[in-house]
Amino acid sequence: MADQISITYYGQSCVEFNFNGTKVLLDPFITYNTLAKNIDVSSIHPEYIFLSHGHQDHVADMELIQKNSNATVVAIVETAEWVRKQGVAPEKVVEFNFGGTLTLPFGKVKMVYALHTNSTPDGNYGGFPCGYVFFIGDRRIYFAGDTALTLEMKLLSDLHLDWAFLPIGGHYTMDMIDAVKAAEFVNCKNIVGIHYDTFPPIAINKKEATTLFQKSGLRLELPPIGGKLIL
Repeated sequence: MADQISITYYGQSCVEFNFNGTKVLLDPFITYNTLAKNIDVSSIHPEYIFLSHGHQDHVADMELIQKNSNATVVAIVETAEWVRKQGVAPEKVVEFNFGGTLTLPFGKVKMVYALHTNSTPDGNYGGFPCGYVFFIGDRRIYFAGDTALTLEMKLLSDLHLDWAFLPIGGHYTMDMIDAVKAAEFVNCKNIVGIHYDTFPPIAINKKEATTLFQKSGLRLELPPIGGKLIL
C-alpha cells in the first residue's frame, strides 16, 4: 500500500504533515501571524511538534498546541531545554543533534544542517538551527527550516528526495533565486515554499517566483494559508 502523505500549511514556516494518519507539526507560529488570523489554533492536535530553531516566529504557539494535544516536542538539545522550561513534561521532549536519526512510529527523521542563527524567546542560546529529513516508507521529504544557501545541502543530493520545503522570502533566509540553487544542490524538483510574506521584508511576488522555478524545470507549490496539498 502506498504511503499517504499530505500537508496543511498554516503560514510562515508552520506546516502540519499527515504521515499515514500521524500528524507532525513543524515550527508552530500562527496566533501572532496576521495572515493566519482565520486559523483556529485550538483545533490543531498533532502527535509530534518539531522545531527547527527557537526564534519566536517558529515557536510562539508551541506551548499552547502542546498542552492541547499532549504532543511530543522534538528539537536540538539547547532548544529542547527551553521547551522543558515552558512546562512541557520531560517525557514529552525528545532532544537530539546533528548526525542523529530518530526512529518514530511514523518513520525516521534525520537532523541536518541549516545556516542561520538561533536563540530562544527568553534571549538564551538555543543551540544551532537545523533542518530535518523525514523518511516515510520509500518517500523522502526535506524540511530546510530557516537557512541561507549552503554547500552542506549537496550532502542530501543522493537521498532522492521527493519534496523539499525551502524558505524563499529572503532578508532573514535565502531568497527565491538561492532557493532554485538549493533545489539543484539537494537534487529535488518538487518544492514547497515557506518563510515568505509574513512581514514586509520577506514579501514576495508569487507569480515571479512560480515563473522562476518553472524556467528552471522545477515545480513550486505555494499553498494558501489553511490549504492542503497531497505529496
